[in-house]
Amino acid sequence: MTSISGRKLGLWARLKRLALTDVNALMRGLNREDLEAVERLLLEADFGVPATLDLVEALEAGVRQGRLRTEADLRAAVVTRLEALLAGPADPARLARAASGPTVVLIAGVNGAGKTTTAAKLAWRLQREGRSVLLAAADTWRAGAIAQLEAWASRLGVPCVSGASGGDPAAVAFDAVEAAASRGLDTVIVDTAGRLHTQDGLMDELRKVVRVVGRRAPGAPHETLLVLDGTVGQNAVQQGREFTRTAALTGLVITKLDGTARGGAVVALRRELDIPVRFLGTGEAVEDLEPFDPRAFAERILEE
Repeated sequence: MTSISGRKLGLWARLKRLALTDVNALMRGLNREDLEAVERLLLEADFGVPATLDLVEALEAGVRQGRLRTEADLRAAVVTRLEALLAGPADPARLARAASGPTVVLIAGVNGAGKTTTAAKLAWRLQREGRSVLLAAADTWRAGAIAQLEAWASRLGVPCVSGASGGDPAAVAFDAVEAAASRGLDTVIVDTAGRLHTQDGLMDELRKVVRVVGRRAPGAPHETLLVLDGTVGQNAVQQGREFTRTAALTGLVITKLDGTARGGAVVALRRELDIPVRFLGTGEAVEDLEPFDPRAFAERILEE
């Protein structure tokens, strides 16, 4: 990344350096060399090929039509196009509610993405909305995950159903829905085992969890949220593609976006998976689960 006096340049500063090479750059139009340089920059920032081509075509059209004449015009055009690429439901934080019985929210993702912490953050958020929550420690693959979720449940003051390490995660999920129904609780958040998209056995296990909760509660899981690490770039896109073949995903939670991650990966995920981003994980505190705002995120990507 280019720097001035050791200070790294942000994405917008680098875009300006490429697209505004002289005061007449926009007036004369961006040539092929300019556009190829912009393409390389966006790809290096993890925007992925589809989103990169979309952005470059939008810029090229804006310059050709005479709509982009100043630096402010260029920045506004990039923000507007990013917002369109990132757009999703009007209220992304509004999760489904079952018509009757407990609502089941399934949390999936790879190891290390922050699934268990996300499950706890979501429980805290739903409590504040007046919902009664039960946590299900269905990550029986990793003993530490059970203890971690139980600790979160104790801290939040919510019940937690867990099984033995190495046990059947589908049975834990089933028991959790049963427990919620018997106690009159309205929401079950199921934390599943972290799995790589290449681990067929664990992906089959996730399919079984989906089937079992669906038999216990019609329409369940009512939400299936995929937690992805925003710092791993195109690897997150590949992970997302494989999980879409396993479960009917209803939203993405992008974690580790505490100011250090490049936002291009989020644009790529939204554009290539066609699944709405529901929340951003922005830190380790329980309140650090931010409802996704496409406009605000587009502005954040271009912060100096």
